[in-house]
Amino acid sequence: MKKNIFLAFFMAIAVCACNQQETKPVLTQSGLDPQKFETNIDGKQTHLYTLTNKNNMEVCITNFGGRIVSVNLADKNGVDRDVVLAFDNIDDYLNNASDFGASIGRYANRIAGAQFTLNDQVFQLNANDGDNCLHGGPQGWQYKVFDGKQLSDNKVQLSLLSPDGDMKFPGNVQVQVTFTLTDDNAIDIQYSATTDKTTVINMTNHSYFNLSGDPLKDNSDHVLYINADNYTPVNAKLIPLGSIDSVKDTPMDFTTAKPIGQDINQTDFEQVKLGNGFDHNWVLNTQGDVTQLAAKATCPATGISVEVYTNEPGIQVYTGNFLNGKVKGKHGIVYNRRAAVCLETQHYPDSPNQPQFPSVVLEPGQTYHSQCIYKFTVEK
Repeated sequence: MKKNIFLAFFMAIAVCACNQQETKPVLTQSGLDPQKFETNIDGKQTHLYTLTNKNNMEVCITNFGGRIVSVNLADKNGVDRDVVLAFDNIDDYLNNASDFGASIGRYANRIAGAQFTLNDQVFQLNANDGDNCLHGGPQGWQYKVFDGKQLSDNKVQLSLLSPDGDMKFPGNVQVQVTFTLTDDNAIDIQYSATTDKTTVINMTNHSYFNLSGDPLKDNSDHVLYINADNYTPVNAKLIPLGSIDSVKDTPMDFTTAKPIGQDINQTDFEQVKLGNGFDHNWVLNTQGDVTQLAAKATCPATGISVEVYTNEPGIQVYTGNFLNGKVKGKHGIVYNRRAAVCLETQHYPDSPNQPQFPSVVLEPGQTYHSQCIYKFTVEK
């Protein structure tokens, strides 16, 4: 009898141990638990999608805001590095307003006075950056749940219907964002959109890159190149003045690669002071040619570089000046000031109010198309 009791006891322990093993989460290469991205928001389900290529590079994306959550690749010493800032669970995205890795829309960057005129009609938007509208307003697309479809191991497509009046923008806009991880270690992001009313649109990806893989280190040693002879200077509210100025003989000149930290504190130059560092739109020399290098950032310590290619006329370079150490990201790491650099390909800020800038108007019957490629290389 005792023998049977002991046998039953040990079998129960074994079954319990097996059940524990069976419920142990399967993590991504960067240590993410996909189950922590599962929730329901306004009747729509959120997920974490994983893309891989033949080089064992991995990119994780959530359909909440169309966000890149991790970019994992080996550095020059063969050590895996996750090189973007983000959160490692959906609750932190819901509880912390952020643009980490997001697909921004309807309008990336700022619209002055949260207002623009289109076909003689004034559209008053929702202000969320002083009296400006920033990144589509307080409930821009970075806070929407896209419909996701994993097309293959290396491709995911996200879709969203933005209704007429969404954040007070006109038109029912149907948008798609497709992420493809190529075998040459590039994240190819393609945006498309259509509308049933004349509207404005300007999309971008807002990934925060720290190519050291250690967000406790700031971006000062990242070497940056921008293929731009000109930029759009701003006022105290970071709205373009309307002019296109030369970068020559200013801290804004990255036509020869240099460390971000070299000139970032030159506050005797007004534009650096106004941006609290770099937070400006550069006018690209590439003329919409997606085969030409638009920008490149490199971390000398890891050898990891990200090259940027785009059909857009501009790139907003933001050096994390307003990160303040109050937010904990993946693995509980605090994100301090200048913990990353953003390379946001887009049309110029406030273009709806500045007719001399390239147009951002989308008409019914037209298809908006934007492309951004983040290609990663490792320099030994």
